[in-house]
Amino acid sequence: MYTFKKEERLCNKRLIDELFHNGSSFLCYPFKVSWLLNAEQDIVAQILISVSKRRFKKAVDRNLVKRRTREAYRLSKQTLLFDLLADKKIIFSLNYIGKGIEPYDVFEKKIQKLLSQLSLEVGK
Repeated sequence: MYTFKKEERLCNKRLIDELFHNGSSFLCYPFKVSWLLNAEQDIVAQILISVSKRRFKKAVDRNLVKRRTREAYRLSKQTLLFDLLADKKIIFSLNYIGKGIEPYDVFEKKIQKLLSQLSLEVGK
């Protein structure tokens, strides 16, 4: 139930380019969310998580931010995303734009907030 499998990660270069060229975006600090409806995929949602090398020089720090983001997403996706987007298929990216590394509870709250905002954006 609370899994985050390889199929849920956005790895296809063509889809990533399409997401950033044709997708919509919004800001939910410390994340910038880009999203695009995509009917050709099998899975309901695919996600790309990125952290800027310019802001976090050390790979240890970037990996920590990505781990916290993935864990918060893994625990929140079932209740928010799949219940509200059952009939649609989406690809989206989470770009961490914060200046510092926040505690995990901040990540959890922000991920829940941005997933609910994403479901409202897609529902329009």
